[in-house]
Amino acid sequence: MKEFLKRKNIIFSMKRYGVDCLGAMAQGLFCSLLIGTIIKTLGQQIGMEYLVTIGTYATNMAGPAMAISIGFALQAPPLVLFSLAAVGGAANELGGAGGPLAVLIIAILAAECGKLVSKETKVDILVTPFVTIYVGVAFSTLLAPGIGTVASSLGRLIMWATDLQPFLMGIIVSVVVGIALTLPISSAAICAALSLTGLAGGAAVAGCCANMVGFAVMSFKENKWSGLVSQGLGTSMLQMGNIIKNPRIWIPPIIASAATGPLATCIFKLQMNGTPVASGMGTCGLVGQIGVYTGWLNDMALGNKISITAMDWISLIMISFILPALISLFVGNFLRKIGWIKENDLKLEN
Repeated sequence: MKEFLKRKNIIFSMKRYGVDCLGAMAQGLFCSLLIGTIIKTLGQQIGMEYLVTIGTYATNMAGPAMAISIGFALQAPPLVLFSLAAVGGAANELGGAGGPLAVLIIAILAAECGKLVSKETKVDILVTPFVTIYVGVAFSTLLAPGIGTVASSLGRLIMWATDLQPFLMGIIVSVVVGIALTLPISSAAICAALSLTGLAGGAAVAGCCANMVGFAVMSFKENKWSGLVSQGLGTSMLQMGNIIKNPRIWIPPIIASAATGPLATCIFKLQMNGTPVASGMGTCGLVGQIGVYTGWLNDMALGNKISITAMDWISLIMISFILPALISLFVGNFLRKIGWIKENDLKLEN
């Protein structure tokens, strides 16, 4: 059996499944959902319907893109790799708020099963795609809804937090949504499902920004400008592989989330009254900031706000960019000095 698995390039290891696959999946998510959201938001803001259409096509391919990227990390044969498109689509759709996590688990199972039968028969062109897709869709039906339920439980925690005092609510919502943004689950889907707006939406924006901007700034030494842009305007999920190897690198962004959340709710009174999905997007394509801005316009149209003040802009900039960068950089440098974060712990794969 060991020789057979070795010949099939099936290696049961935390590095392959927890680091390589997670890192590849984050890139697949970036090249579909996240870049699509950026293009779509840009089109909506400048009034170019064609860009909105392009962005919609890209976001709709998130499941297949993630699954194929996972298959690539597993060095799957071509027929297995191409068949994972259907598997990713099924897992992402049935997984709901936990779509990305469902894709990760199910794509690994389907890819490894496909590799087991690959080139073992004379009708490989039929057997390999059939096994890969059948196993993937079967597991999607069995597992994905449950994974989505678990992810949605984070949403219930957030709703409970919104009933607390603004200080505690700000900390809990900011930290939980920020963690969800970096994990392979959809913070945007959770916020959309809960219609998370108002002060809670502002705290969610703060938490997402703390993770994205925090990782982007504190890893600038390793990743330079490309890392700053891909994490700061893309996704902090790119760091999941590194988090698995050294969870301590997550401490600075989490501390930044815990700090900026209550500042957003208690001091700056930052509210996100745009579309709820923007609460879970952070600085991804500046969707979170655009959501706050459109919320201001909505409030003005309803007579709940007289005008957009300089303090509004200062609050948004401080919570979204300046404070997360400063806090994460300060804490990150301290952890480097005491040896908790070492050289290249935050290095992203090219």
